[in-house]
Amino acid sequence: MRQSSGRAVLLVPLLGLLWGFNWPAVRISLTEIAPWTLRASGMSFAGLVLVVVALARGVPLVVPRGQWLRLVVAGFLSIAAFNLLLAFAQLAAPTSRAAILTFTMPIWATLLARPILGEPFDRRRLTGLALGIAGLLCLGLPLIVGGQLSFGLMLALLAALSWALGTIVTKRWPVAAPALTVAAWQLLIGGLVAGLGMLAFEGLPVPKLLSPQVAAALTFHIVGAQALAYFLWFVVVARLPAGIASLGTMMVPAVGVLGSVLLLGERPTPTDWLGLALVIAASGAIILPARGKG
Repeated sequence: MRQSSGRAVLLVPLLGLLWGFNWPAVRISLTEIAPWTLRASGMSFAGLVLVVVALARGVPLVVPRGQWLRLVVAGFLSIAAFNLLLAFAQLAAPTSRAAILTFTMPIWATLLARPILGEPFDRRRLTGLALGIAGLLCLGLPLIVGGQLSFGLMLALLAALSWALGTIVTKRWPVAAPALTVAAWQLLIGGLVAGLGMLAFEGLPVPKLLSPQVAAALTFHIVGAQALAYFLWFVVVARLPAGIASLGTMMVPAVGVLGSVLLLGERPTPTDWLGLALVIAASGAIILPARGKG
């Protein structure tokens, strides 16, 4: 068991790399692939992979009949709307800033959990909220003063809020099914929503030859950052304490910004880097369990 946990620890930084480099991979893919089409293919393929994994492991895919609505609502918010909003955000704003703003997800979830779930603001949560507000001010004030607060960045914030709402729905109305089953169905729901949007706004995709760069980015996005990463996430969650598993998600914005610098040629400002550090610190204060709880 200890050896199994030791191997699972090695998957934590791998997850951070897969999800972090997914940010520039999506932006590169969007140069030749329409956003609805990209998200429909990515979420559908990832969902089907999780279905195969569930069947191989003997995990039931059945969801109680009376709980489909909560599953669909949570899936729409946390998966479908989240991914679609981010695709359009990256078309209209620098990927590095979108990644930082999106990672304010735990901050919004904490704020919403107070009135909806009745979760109190303890010292750790208040510290996280204070750091998060400071990070948002570092990111937002220079852009507001310079008239650079773009529609794309607002979409990134909406994506973070959508994810937070989906998390609250999941906590308030949990689905009595294995986590792997819930994730598989929610990804398929996301793929269906994106597929309907594709048909409505883009039509059926016409096969075309992609450039080598876009083909590589698309392959990484679908196979690595979607299918493989979601599978690894459930391995990590099953074998490691929540605090250690959360470290992988905390790597994501930093890797995303670094990937944007290396692969997209973006140059974040000093206030962007400071905002990134504050947002990661805020999320760490909120996500990581207190001593003795993880």
